[in-house]
Amino acid sequence: MPAWKGAWSESAATAYLRESTVPIRLACRTPSGGLWMLSLWYVYHDGEFLCATGADADVVRYLEADAGVAFEVSDNEPPYRGVRGSGTVSIEADEGKTLLRELLERYLGGTDNSLADRLLDDDREEVALRITPEKLYTWDFTDRMADAAQTDDGP
Repeated sequence: MPAWKGAWSESAATAYLRESTVPIRLACRTPSGGLWMLSLWYVYHDGEFLCATGADADVVRYLEADAGVAFEVSDNEPPYRGVRGSGTVSIEADEGKTLLRELLERYLGGTDNSLADRLLDDDREEVALRITPEKLYTWDFTDRMADAAQTDDGP
């Protein structure tokens, strides 16, 4: 497990990653050497990020060619804070779409919706992307952006 660097302790960073429901932004290389970035739902378990995607997604082919990635999980509104790093990805079958169901619960509150119906269709093959971090860095601009934070009273 890599050492955490930056503003937060490992326990604070882990709590943030478990509570935050912004997608992880994942960067990788295409087989031709170009750069590719996408956002995926994730869960953070035992020091790894787990994401699900269709087995036929372009990113699966890209990661099969080069498993190295960079990633970021960060707030979309000020004050900005988050976790970024780099690591490698392994690709596994998502048997019974167990991970996908967990992600649907986490991000949508359940599977009783049209997106879940489409993603859980029996004809759709799902894979799990297991991101194993090698470097981790946290940042938190709460103190220096205190006057930029939104409140219930407006900006």
